[in-house]
Amino acid sequence: MNLGKYSFGIGDRFGRQGKAQLAALIKAKEQGLDITPVWNKSHREHSIIGTQPGDVRAEADEAVAACDWQGPYFVDADHIGLSNVDAFVTASDFFTLDVADFIGRGAAPDDVDRFVEKHRALLGSVRLAGIEEAFEVDEVQLRAIASKYLAAVGEAGKVYRHIETTKGSGNFITEVSMDETDAPQTPVEMLIILAAIADEGIPARTIAPKFSGRFNKGVDYVGDAAQFAREFEQDVAVIAFAVEQFGLPADLKLSVHSGSDKFSIYGRINAALRKFDAGVHVKTAGTTWLEELIGLALAGGDGLTLAKDIYARALARMDELCGPYATVIDIDTDALPAPDEVEKWDGRMFAGALRHDPACDAYNPSFRQLLHVAYKVAAETAPRFLDALKEHETIIAEQVTTNIYDRHIRPIFA
Repeated sequence: MNLGKYSFGIGDRFGRQGKAQLAALIKAKEQGLDITPVWNKSHREHSIIGTQPGDVRAEADEAVAACDWQGPYFVDADHIGLSNVDAFVTASDFFTLDVADFIGRGAAPDDVDRFVEKHRALLGSVRLAGIEEAFEVDEVQLRAIASKYLAAVGEAGKVYRHIETTKGSGNFITEVSMDETDAPQTPVEMLIILAAIADEGIPARTIAPKFSGRFNKGVDYVGDAAQFAREFEQDVAVIAFAVEQFGLPADLKLSVHSGSDKFSIYGRINAALRKFDAGVHVKTAGTTWLEELIGLALAGGDGLTLAKDIYARALARMDELCGPYATVIDIDTDALPAPDEVEKWDGRMFAGALRHDPACDAYNPSFRQLLHVAYKVAAETAPRFLDALKEHETIIAEQVTTNIYDRHIRPIFA
């Protein structure tokens, strides 16, 4: 299955914007950029909204048919493990194996011994094409890293083989995800993780490491952009080395999770891709739902009233809504406007506060983050909310397409 050099994960909470999302990739294709669309939705999102993995497959297939998309496309079972993968096996052909919770679970001593003996060639100085500094690996370090990560990679192997028994070899894309952990992986850790992935026989096509800084949902990167650039380049170089050394798939590439709206590092990603002639998978984090709200606000009338109502309800339930996302949002509660203040806003003011445009004085990142996690409130208002999406489809689609193409695709890939 051909994921392609560049691929883009598009989340769609309510499954109504598939055609508008695909329109952005069609626009990119017209500009000479071949980017594979990957519709992604997690078990948590399905549980909150009340949808099923088959709904995402139906949305993707319908959008592809309606837009006459001729390229490959995929449906991602996002952040799954053995406990919930079975629900996704039929509908999905891309599986993000989230094994972050298994990092640090000490591997069996015999497993560590076998790994060290097999990979003694890694000891000493490791030089990577395109990276000036060499990386030194000694046996103590190799053992420590193997002990830290072998259990996680082993779990990925279990999930991969479980999927393979149903889907068959070569019939799906595998991503290994280790981003939801406390500390970023060093280049040496990445190298050893990739060696372990190869040992497990996992034909990984993408890998999602933890980078420095914060990748909060729906807002810009928080951290040292120069440090991120160094890590990103090192990881790209490690992957190229590992593909050659360990026989991993030739098209293995980095995956950037919560990649939506990370405007301050897009240019650095773009530069690294060109420097190394590398591919990348960027997974966005539900900002299409925010574009739906912006479209409703700009539509005015009942659409604006609904958007304001969702905000008021979200503010009253902030602790509940933010709880599952506590590690990936930073809300300044003092910056959140009171509902009676928002009630006075017109559609442009609401859209200005919500749309991620740092040049706009009205933009409020705390307001945006609260509404980002408030899709549960919108789901509870169905069919009112879904009817509004249908009624104002044209203006909403315009926001969705513009957001993906102008704010994401162009700065990352063009």
